[in-house]
Amino acid sequence: MLDILEEAAVAAGKAIIDVYNAGPDVAYKADCSPVTDADETAERIILDRLVAAFPDIPIVAEESVAAGRIPDIEGKTFFLVDPLDGTREFVNRHHDFTVNIALIEKGEPVAGVVYAPALGILYAADRGKAKKAVVSGLTSIGHPVVIGCRSRGDRIVALASRSHNSEETVAYLAEHGIMDYESVGSSLKFCLLAEGLADVYPRLSRTMEWDTAAGDAVLRAAGGETVTMNGDPLIYGKRNQAHDSDFANPFFVSRGRG
Repeated sequence: MLDILEEAAVAAGKAIIDVYNAGPDVAYKADCSPVTDADETAERIILDRLVAAFPDIPIVAEESVAAGRIPDIEGKTFFLVDPLDGTREFVNRHHDFTVNIALIEKGEPVAGVVYAPALGILYAADRGKAKKAVVSGLTSIGHPVVIGCRSRGDRIVALASRSHNSEETVAYLAEHGIMDYESVGSSLKFCLLAEGLADVYPRLSRTMEWDTAAGDAVLRAAGGETVTMNGDPLIYGKRNQAHDSDFANPFFVSRGRG
């Protein structure tokens, strides 16, 4: 399965870079978040490949949900797809945008792929093992290297969202004695934790499940964790929430080894 997820992500990434180089057409959703022709093209590529390979596994994908197409996932294993995570980074010509594909079982992200096409880097996880590979020429996936979280040292390196940082996040860092942080876009923050390049990523602003699932899968496989502010593991497949929309996440903290 992981090979197919990787190939789908790389194919979507190539289409995204084609739009990136040509210049995207940008529109705005009802929540004022941007969407481009790259988002829509990439999602079609991913869904076509997943449906062909795994016709019995439902798919929750960002643009499909925005269009009102939500499959029945109750009690089922399902895919979560964000075809272009970090659309603001993409529109603003940064390189830290990603393609995210995750497999969810019983509320847990058990496999996932995060591909950063502008950086030529792919992260993947399955069966408790996380890896990183270089993608050459937007098509060729190189030999993977196993990655893992580092143990926290005296100097804690924190990550924060480039486009969605919040006063609450800054306050959280200050409360924990962390005065410096690096701003990074998209799900790459999870992957930097998984690779042992940082220690903690508090997110005290809104995210959706497709934003986090693939990166969270990589992080968990690398020995890290993502927990809500009350210490419970972040779960996926949240529907009919009393105080938020379907698939919206609560605030959370992702971290490597303690």
